[in-house]
Amino acid sequence: MDYLVELRRELDEFGALLEGDLAAPVEHCGDWTLADLAGHMGAGNLWVVTAVREKRGDDYDEGAAPGDPAALRAWYAGTADELVAALSVDPDTEAWTIAPPNTVGFWRRRRTQETMVHRWDAANALGKPAPLDPELAADGVAEVFDTMAWRMVARGAATDPEQAVRLTATDCGRSWTYGPGEPVAEVSGTAEDLLLTLWGRKPRETDALTWTGDRAAGLTVLAGPLVP
Repeated sequence: MDYLVELRRELDEFGALLEGDLAAPVEHCGDWTLADLAGHMGAGNLWVVTAVREKRGDDYDEGAAPGDPAALRAWYAGTADELVAALSVDPDTEAWTIAPPNTVGFWRRRRTQETMVHRWDAANALGKPAPLDPELAADGVAEVFDTMAWRMVARGAATDPEQAVRLTATDCGRSWTYGPGEPVAEVSGTAEDLLLTLWGRKPRETDALTWTGDRAAGLTVLAGPLVP
């Protein structure tokens, strides 16, 4: 997967949504409006630029976003360009990261996934959610389990699962097992539905997902929180 290509596309799609109502509430981001979400995304872009170019992670400032709508849109676009420029180096280049590997390649993937989820948030806030690419969504599910979940455990925000559950993406033939031992339950659905459920954008108990085995135990395993 060419993360730089996917990241550029997601960044641009998020930017286009900023032409909508910036006062629109963002359902799954506390009391944020779309303008607040734009500030979060732009600050995150610049944070990663610093992580790559200066190899440090202490320069995160959500207060940097301008309040004027036109200025906010231009500022966000500039941060997107800076991010892509910073990541347009050898993916094995050393960088400060929140988890291994400590490389530019880590950030290519992480920012692609972060931008995709928040692009969905922005579109949903404007009442026009757009579908996620199945392969990219499947990679997002993988990232939850290979990077985000264990980080939440390490931070004390979640506990290690005592049982295992298997997740299967029906639209791309991929599956993942989270937890120790043989899975006590399996949940299947599209990669998009699985990802948005893991990120708390859709309810864990929904007709969009099909469960077999011990559903209650499986829901406990996935209770997490598995992501920030």
